[in-house]
Amino acid sequence: AGGIFALYSLICRNAKASLLPNQLPSDTRISSFQLKVPSVELERSLRIKERLETSSMLKKLLLMLVLFGTSMVIADGVVTPAMSVMSAVNGLKVGISSVNEGEVVMISVAFLIVLFSLQRFGTSKVGLAVGPALFIWFCCLSGIGIYNIMQYGTEVLRAFNPIYIYYYFERNPTQAWMSLGGCLLCATGSEAMFADLCYFSVRSVQLTFVCLVLPCLLLGYLGQAAFLMENLTQNEQVFFLSIPSQVFWPVVFIATLAALIASRTMTTAIFSIIKQATALGCFPRLKIIHTSRKFMGQIYIPVMNWFLLVSCLAFVTTFGSINEIGNAYGIAELGVMMMTTILVTIIMLLIWQVNIIVVLCFLTLFLGLELFFFSSVLGSVADGSWVLLVFAAVLYLVMYIWNYGTKLKYETEVKQKLSMDLMMDLGCNLGTVRAPGIGLLYNELVRGVPAIFGHFLTTMPAIHSMIIFVCIKWVPVPVVPQNERFLFRRVCPKNYHMFRCIARYGYKDVRKENPQTFEQLLIESLEKFIRREAQERSLESDENGNTDSEEEVASSSSRVLVGPNGSIYSLGVPLLAECGGVSNPNFGSSTSFDGSLDGTMDGRRSLDNELSFIHMAKECGVVYLLGHGDIRARKESFFVKKLVINYFYAFLRKNCRRGIATLSIPHTRLMQVAMQYMV
Repeated sequence: AGGIFALYSLICRNAKASLLPNQLPSDTRISSFQLKVPSVELERSLRIKERLETSSMLKKLLLMLVLFGTSMVIADGVVTPAMSVMSAVNGLKVGISSVNEGEVVMISVAFLIVLFSLQRFGTSKVGLAVGPALFIWFCCLSGIGIYNIMQYGTEVLRAFNPIYIYYYFERNPTQAWMSLGGCLLCATGSEAMFADLCYFSVRSVQLTFVCLVLPCLLLGYLGQAAFLMENLTQNEQVFFLSIPSQVFWPVVFIATLAALIASRTMTTAIFSIIKQATALGCFPRLKIIHTSRKFMGQIYIPVMNWFLLVSCLAFVTTFGSINEIGNAYGIAELGVMMMTTILVTIIMLLIWQVNIIVVLCFLTLFLGLELFFFSSVLGSVADGSWVLLVFAAVLYLVMYIWNYGTKLKYETEVKQKLSMDLMMDLGCNLGTVRAPGIGLLYNELVRGVPAIFGHFLTTMPAIHSMIIFVCIKWVPVPVVPQNERFLFRRVCPKNYHMFRCIARYGYKDVRKENPQTFEQLLIESLEKFIRREAQERSLESDENGNTDSEEEVASSSSRVLVGPNGSIYSLGVPLLAECGGVSNPNFGSSTSFDGSLDGTMDGRRSLDNELSFIHMAKECGVVYLLGHGDIRARKESFFVKKLVINYFYAFLRKNCRRGIATLSIPHTRLMQVAMQYMV
């Protein structure tokens, strides 16, 4: 179910197709990026890549296709539990004649409530029961199919001859066209059961599908067809009517269990695709709970779980008929299939560099069949399936508005970032007092100093002696190795003690670090960066034969002043202050905190002093500075833009989860400054 965003991320890795302009060349050096640049020989791939990167219209069109497919997947996640559970519960109408349609709906509602309530326990606790349950279910399908074939005759095997398709359409063209929706449900049913095998390895899934799933499904459908040939009037609940009476209730129980497993798996797949959409900036941030210590893909999203439950119950109670739900199910499945086919075609042209003839054959065959089936299921829209299209349209608008607002906010922050000339004019003390400690300022910029930092300088009497601009960035790769997580750069000269840190996460990465772990990893990566920087500077000095000039040599002790309260200052920067209520006389006594570490010391001493500065600043505490920026449409903007930005996007941003919420930062170590941008 997460295939659409996986394909989209693959396209974004190989071309700058994302509308959010936060891509860096360093992202392609992540070991898991696996970038395959189109070869020079295949000019077609290069032209497509260049056209996609330079055309904002094509980028928007690509994103619209992805969001449409994703909305259909989520709609599928609502319809699948409703249809699967109601199909299984309908067996009660065959076994107990007194059961009516209303009672089937009520029982289905009860099953769905229990199903979604148990979702928070994760799939790892029920994974051991999935394999045996599905194996028994497939054996039941094949056994019943063989029984019906032997009971009602083997003439049904002639259905493998494709000439009967032509005869059927020749005799009843309209009826045959309308019945394509039912044929589609056979294929989608097998796809859902194939997805249930996701608990196993790829090879075992392939072997199981070929050797077990496909033969059992064929035998099951052939058996039902054989039953219908002898019982033409009993064309409803064919599967349950074809079950031998001796094993009827055990099969009903197994069918209900298989339906619950299929529904649970589909819901888990929705959680996965929501996480991927959030990582790529296409869905508001929600609370994500990882239910397994061993498997990172097993997640639970509480808000989405209850949203799916309410939507599913609404579908069951609104439709009340398995036939109408089946039509809606076909629309959702075909929407996903068509978008997947289009994205695979783009990847074949852009990345895989497949021959154009093969690409055209693939597109014509698959997209042609899907459009043919889609035209059939659209005929049932007036019967109630339009509700699904409205539901998918609402989801599409939510994702598009979030992406549009996020992109607009990011572009505005880039335009209004502080210039380096202004930072240099402020000096190393930044125009304020530098207090001991480390300040982690969270922002969304990957380059430059965010404008929100200017608000911190103007609203607070002091700023920390070390400032690190932290940007949590999601890159279009599944996993970023831990040793490649942080990317550091200096901001301003060394004596400013300002760094930029980009914390990169893949869309399948698990963020479970507590603040202490995150800080430790960040400081260790900063120390590695400083050591590597010193080593590169030393190598350059050796190659050029340069030595420190007398102008660069100065006594660090001559730059230290003592304040009226006994605090030590370096060019106006306080180095000695209260750390946790206790004065630390060693803080800054051995080194100058303005970064002037060259002086009379060699490169090694300079490196040691800077590392010592980091350690002592860390001991004085780490404070998280959160800049909360909002956007508002200008008064002269169009009415639609005002409506989208000032109300819809503002509502989503107000109710979504903050980017640093997963760190569980204590309130005593968190400072926030709000800022509003006019767009």
